[in-house]
Amino acid sequence: MRCIILEDEKAAQEILEGFLQKTPFTIHLGTYESGLDIPPEEIQSADVLFLDVQLPELNGLQFVKTLAHPPKIIVTTAFTDYAVEAFEEAVVDYLVKPFSYERFFKAVTRIRTQLLKRQNKKNQQLFLYADKTIYSIVAQDILYIKAEVDYVNIVTSEREILILDSLRHWNEKLQDVGFVQIHRSYLINMQHISKVYGNQVFISGAVLPIGKTFKEGFLAKMH
Repeated sequence: MRCIILEDEKAAQEILEGFLQKTPFTIHLGTYESGLDIPPEEIQSADVLFLDVQLPELNGLQFVKTLAHPPKIIVTTAFTDYAVEAFEEAVVDYLVKPFSYERFFKAVTRIRTQLLKRQNKKNQQLFLYADKTIYSIVAQDILYIKAEVDYVNIVTSEREILILDSLRHWNEKLQDVGFVQIHRSYLINMQHISKVYGNQVFISGAVLPIGKTFKEGFLAKMH
């Protein structure tokens, strides 16, 4: 897991850096004393942000509110007063200083479990029945799904599979693994987008329309 430390106390920085170093499934991307110093591309690539609350210039929780899609947050603070506000911001865990490595490990393991479940869902094998044939595909191989009356057309780079189902059902199934609905008839895999121009999305040679009611949500998810 790619981790960033946002902490202004040197002693606390050293403790967290040491804990990350002894944890085999974590990678330390960087340590910062202010959220304003973190490069945007680094925060976007991070899986976990260790967040102190009382920071110079910008409060840690205020900084999180500026992020459209923050990484998983573990608050590390000497104060219990911010717990309610922190969990309102959907933090995963709240560590009160001084905390042990055992407590730290419990927090990062919780996030690792969540990420592994999500990755497994991305790579899940799907069995589709059409034309008296059972097809096996992986969710991430799907380019987009098109609604066609009572059917949906599952489009991959290799084939199209028309099955009796609803786009709503597939949106519920795949929305947490990088799929987004852009039109009442289209659900797309964001990993396969080549470009967006005006009200159109380009995916592997296909040009798909963006519906007015879906555009704001789609752009927010992209950002």
